[in-house]
Amino acid sequence: MSELANAAGGRELSYAQAIQEAIAIAMEEDPRVFIMGEDIGVYGGAFQVTGDLVHRFGADRVIDTPIAELGGAGVAVGAALTGMKPIYEFQFSDFATLAMEQIVNQAAKLRFMLGGNVSVPLVMRFPAGSGTGAAAQHSQSLEAWLGHVPGLKVLQPSTPHDAKGMLLAAIDDPDPVMIFEHKILYKSKGIVPEGRYTVPIGKAAVVREGRDLTIVASAIMVHKALSAAEELANDGIDVEVVDLRTVRPMDRETIMKSVMKTGRLVCVYEGVKTLGVGAEIAAMIAESDAFDYLDAPIVRLGGAESPIPYNPELEKAVVPQVPDIVSAVRALHKRER
Repeated sequence: MSELANAAGGRELSYAQAIQEAIAIAMEEDPRVFIMGEDIGVYGGAFQVTGDLVHRFGADRVIDTPIAELGGAGVAVGAALTGMKPIYEFQFSDFATLAMEQIVNQAAKLRFMLGGNVSVPLVMRFPAGSGTGAAAQHSQSLEAWLGHVPGLKVLQPSTPHDAKGMLLAAIDDPDPVMIFEHKILYKSKGIVPEGRYTVPIGKAAVVREGRDLTIVASAIMVHKALSAAEELANDGIDVEVVDLRTVRPMDRETIMKSVMKTGRLVCVYEGVKTLGVGAEIAAMIAESDAFDYLDAPIVRLGGAESPIPYNPELEKAVVPQVPDIVSAVRALHKRER
């Protein structure tokens, strides 16, 4: 355990360990909670997140599914409708494209279509993002797709602390919650309290205070933004970093307050720039009173108009990296509206 963890009275866990602990807590508390997905049993999950849960809770509650995402998602939706609380793990977020009928047309809509007489207490987990050399069909960031759909809640935790707390909040929620877990973060470590706690859905966090410019980011881009902010501090540019945490419902108040304080905004996200999460943030500011506080145009720094390449150098080139954020902030810091 590190000195930091000792000082905080906590423990260091990896992002993956924090998720596994949250699942175990929920399963111990409530027999209705179960997890299903491909290779999550004896194998322990494609990214070893479920680990030994099958040995602790049995194959009736840690269920290996066939390679059939549409069918598996349909079983999860049906189980939720009958009072169970399923957690469905996709091997890769990309495979959600095979299950969009159940996610978008069933899980998201049934509560509305049946006049609020049913709920769908379903959690879906999506290992997402680039950086592992998994190429175009296993490296996408699709949170904006699902964030577009009324009835779904969409989360992107950036730390082990938030990964555990937001998953427990999602399991408690009566509506379908989609959690995008960046694959590169699974091995990252942080302080995680023992026992049950929750992190509110729909609440962003200011993870670095600043006065000159706001960066709004999520998932792994929070860490890149913080690294960029440290470098920019050497230039005398004081950057505030807001961890979005929840794509839908978005915490407009925290973002607006930060922009009204700093007067400049950079939205950093890994998904393709066009029609991405940053576009919604920019539009929200443009339509709000915060627009009058801007001293320069809003900048969106998103992924390139390209599938994710296999080649490691090209893979880095198509998503924002720390030098890209530094360059964008320096340029915006000099601009006037």
